Amino acid sequence: MIKRKRRMRTATVGMADLIDMTDPEKVRAEVHYLLTLMFPHFDFPALHQVFDDVLLLFQGRYPGYRACNTRYHDLKHTTDCFLALARLIHGAYVVGLKLGTHPVLLGLISALLHDTGYIQTTDDKCGTGGKYTLNHVERSIVFMEQYFQPRNYSATDCEFCRNCLKCTGLNVNLATEVHFLSRDNEIIGKMLGTADLLGQMADRTYLQKLPYLYREFAEAGVPGFLSEQDLIEKTPAFWEFTQQRFATELGNMDRYMQLHFRARWGIDRDLNRETVEANITYLKEVLTSYSPDYQRWLRRRQLGKIFRRLHPVRQGIS
Repeated sequence: MIKRKRRMRTATVGMADLIDMTDPEKVRAEVHYLLTLMFPHFDFPALHQVFDDVLLLFQGRYPGYRACNTRYHDLKHTTDCFLALARLIHGAYVVGLKLGTHPVLLGLISALLHDTGYIQTTDDKCGTGGKYTLNHVERSIVFMEQYFQPRNYSATDCEFCRNCLKCTGLNVNLATEVHFLSRDNEIIGKMLGTADLLGQMADRTYLQKLPYLYREFAEAGVPGFLSEQDLIEKTPAFWEFTQQRFATELGNMDRYMQLHFRARWGIDRDLNRETVEANITYLKEVLTSYSPDYQRWLRRRQLGKIFRRLHPVRQGIS
């Protein structure tokens, strides 16, 4: 009965209707389900252990670390990326792209650990984790290496994940700076780089969170943004850059997303891309018509009003 209802409503279903992305446990359950569709003997205990530890880390309950205090690169961004990667892997599986069970495990672990570099240690009392924006990938790699050391991970596992984490760095030239261990390492690493971008830009609170991103950039001294408004005005151009990166350095891995939604939900649309493009369309409208008062129009209540006027078919913002 539920499946029949979903098929009948596919024209109006958006990403926000499928999974409650504000609940990490619901994200975990969906990833678990997707993995059961692909791998009969997946190492779920290992994945769930890392998931549990990452929850503790972001909540400030992991030994030696403070709670996450970056409001853009927060726990939800990590779980958004985690699910986006699982969806890409599933979409690839649907069309017969075979990936090894252990490489998939390492890729998903990499997604969970990819922004641990923003978390401060307990003795780091200065500022927020945003100050690490420019070197957070390197810090995430260090955290991953320290996390793996007392556990049953090999040097090869560590190198595999190190390569995956490097794929999330926007300034990393993958062709010259990342030496992939295998075909699976390259595919999953590029999928993670894709999932990191798609996950954050398809967040239904993406536009609301942009001021937090600017504060992280400002604290780290990231060049190129004169003010919060300057960053927001440059966001549509960032989406253009992102699409170019998908097509070149990241190997068009985003093409697997629509295949996932078709197979998993019976919806033959790329809901992830639709949601990003809806966010960008809405932002352009705000900047064109309401620029002096743009902050007001990035609030959830106003977002819903103007978005429904621009897009009668709802695609995830309500």
